[in-house]
Amino acid sequence: MDPSRAPSREGVLRAAEKIAALLPPTPLLPLEVDGRTIWCKAEMLQPIGAFKIRGAWHRLTDLDEAQRARGVVGVSSGNHAQGVAWSARRLGIAATIVMPTNAPRAKLESTRALGAEIVLYDRATQDRDGIAAELVAQTGGTLVHAYGDPWVIEGQGTAALEAARQLEQRIGRGPDRIVVCCGGGGLTAGVALACPDAEIFIAEPEGWDDVLNSLAAGEIVGVKDLTHPTDCDALQTPRTFPINFEILKRRVSGGAAVTPAEVGAAIRLAFEKLHLVVEPGGAAALAAIVSGKVAATDATIVTLSGGNVDRETFLRLIG
Repeated sequence: MDPSRAPSREGVLRAAEKIAALLPPTPLLPLEVDGRTIWCKAEMLQPIGAFKIRGAWHRLTDLDEAQRARGVVGVSSGNHAQGVAWSARRLGIAATIVMPTNAPRAKLESTRALGAEIVLYDRATQDRDGIAAELVAQTGGTLVHAYGDPWVIEGQGTAALEAARQLEQRIGRGPDRIVVCCGGGGLTAGVALACPDAEIFIAEPEGWDDVLNSLAAGEIVGVKDLTHPTDCDALQTPRTFPINFEILKRRVSGGAAVTPAEVGAAIRLAFEKLHLVVEPGGAAALAAIVSGKVAATDATIVTLSGGNVDRETFLRLIG
């Protein structure tokens, strides 16, 4: 129960039992790209519209009664916020979420509707982790970080564990490559733990490709310009954490920074061929494949990690 412990595959398996008892599996959908079939894990079909419900549920269900009584504090641009808020409401736990002022309206409204208290901050000038630390000190609550928490990492990994089993049922083998939308690296680290035999590739938006830059440098480096414009709000994290980076530097085989045009093309493809609404950050991995920046194999899984996008943004991107 040590929050500084390392996440493990055993933890992913334990989280998977919890998730299976709570939620039906999300579909694993075939999609042909340049004559090759890839397999898309449709996590936007979760109750909160993103995979983040997995890590939040694993974390909050492991709190003891005293911790539950003091509440939880999260940091999020919106998807983790909804995961924490959904889980907290179901468990009767008070939740406070630190969110950026420019988070999509749909994410802010959904988080409030789930009963969480929102504390807003300016993404470019304020430190959300510092604000969260002050709230934890004031309330005695438990920090449920969006990607720097071992339970959260393990919970996110259940998406890949689930997808690997689905792929084996469909084609008789598990994945040899998984392409992951990457912000802070929590999902990527969880996927790496869940599927130790698969190559891991990541996709980040241009200007917010700090994990790729960190891997190239051999040490954690932050985003150079926190004001760099992107529609991929879900992937706008200032830097990864050591808890993720220790896994990523061992397991990530490569990746790509994707452009706004490439993200838009991926969103349109998912809409036209899979009939799915994917948010920009949730389409980054597909964009890496569609653009040719990451090659697909005969057993490639791609994360479609979320679908929480404002209507106006979605219409602009598919237009």
